[in-house]
Amino acid sequence: MNRHPRRWLILVVLCLSTLVLVIDNMALNVAIPTLTEELGASAQDIQWILDSYILVFAGLLLTAGSLSDRFGRRRVMIIGLVLFGAASLAATLVTTPELLIAARTLMGVGGALIMPSTLSILITVFEEDERRSAMAAWSVVAMVGLVGGPVAGGLLIAQWWWGAVFLINVPIAILAVVAALALMPESKGPWRKPDPVGALLSTVGMVALVWTIIELPRNGLTHPATLAGAAVTVVALGGFVVWELRTPSPMVPLGLFRDRNFTGGSVSLTLVEIANGGLLLGATQYLQFVLGYTPAQTGLAFIPIAVAALAFNAVGATLGRKMGNRPMAVTGMLLVAAGFGVLTTLSPGDGYWVMGVALALMGAGSGLAAPAAIAAIMGAVPAEHAGVGSALNDTIQQAGAALGVAAIGSVLSAAFTGAMPESAPEQARQSIGDAIAVAGATGDAGLAHAARDAFTTAMASGFLVGAAGVLAAAVVAVLLLRDRRPEPAPAEPVAAHL
Repeated sequence: MNRHPRRWLILVVLCLSTLVLVIDNMALNVAIPTLTEELGASAQDIQWILDSYILVFAGLLLTAGSLSDRFGRRRVMIIGLVLFGAASLAATLVTTPELLIAARTLMGVGGALIMPSTLSILITVFEEDERRSAMAAWSVVAMVGLVGGPVAGGLLIAQWWWGAVFLINVPIAILAVVAALALMPESKGPWRKPDPVGALLSTVGMVALVWTIIELPRNGLTHPATLAGAAVTVVALGGFVVWELRTPSPMVPLGLFRDRNFTGGSVSLTLVEIANGGLLLGATQYLQFVLGYTPAQTGLAFIPIAVAALAFNAVGATLGRKMGNRPMAVTGMLLVAAGFGVLTTLSPGDGYWVMGVALALMGAGSGLAAPAAIAAIMGAVPAEHAGVGSALNDTIQQAGAALGVAAIGSVLSAAFTGAMPESAPEQARQSIGDAIAVAGATGDAGLAHAARDAFTTAMASGFLVGAAGVLAAAVVAVLLLRDRRPEPAPAEPVAAHL
């Protein structure tokens, strides 16, 4: 068995590339209240600042994965890192919500080029017996970003200004580019005929799908924009499937879905992403608007989820070799669902401890479930399709994340408006940020108290949806995931190779 001599150093580069994406999205969630105040961003602006990235990222993932297989995974990843870093730098200079949305869109393009390459390179340089440990290490870094992003973002906002949450991306991207050039060899799949029709249909279809998801809760099912988006989605994605099944050189090997591990892992992770999409949106606003935390305190409040994930990630990697992917994935998802269940019991007077317990449960569950599900998915992808196979999995999950932000965000918004007193000013009934601003301007302490109560009630409804999604993911994992024969020997510790 020929093992790549620099595979563990290559893993470091892949982890850096993943870290820049995770830190950005986590730090941005902490900055939402500050953006609302300093940029004058409305609730709709905030949703688009979040969703513009997801819209472009999800739309371009399949094309980016295909490009990485064709032109080189390292090359495409480096281009993505340069674009992501440059767009992050541009985001620090904007003065309006519209310009920030444009910068986030460019960051989405860069992220789409980066993400498929990380996992695809990982499965090409690691043999199956070491792959689980490599994926666990990759997941650990994502968890470091999960807590490091909010903490760093909170501290940067407290010391400087909101643009610092984007500036932090620049040195990480530069370091990843330098390390990739110095350490990582180029890899690509065998030559295949280009599939421009498939690329166009997939991009249009995924953008339309995310657009429809965004418009549905905002305007309703019968609104012309929603109907138009749904029609384009059906035509484009339906045409994409038909084309990929008929063309002799498809961009995406749809036959991967015949493998129950690929399908089961992808669908279950998608359902989890639907839940996670709304978690940070609700939790950051609860911590800052209800409990009165500063941005730095908000970042530190997420430490339990990261610490628990780090601990249980190591446990999951060890037990997974003995027990298989399905038990680990199902157990982890049940723990995540329990965390969401705890969050539904929150009240304004609970303080932090209830949320801390819930976040620890969710971190433990993620540490068990994520490496197992990803190992099941990527174990089903042949090396020659590593880039597009990884991108296909990422695309499905990003559609879930977009649906989660839109659906749970919509539930939060509607439930908040419904829970607010009818006598409250119309602007104050739109969002908790608007309500706190109106209360501050008028000196109405009663309005602020009512807004905090209403938001906590709304959160219970939103997180109940999240719990249902994760429970559905566990059911899918039970029904579809199947474990292959256990690996012959445990992988050596990652640290021993670094």
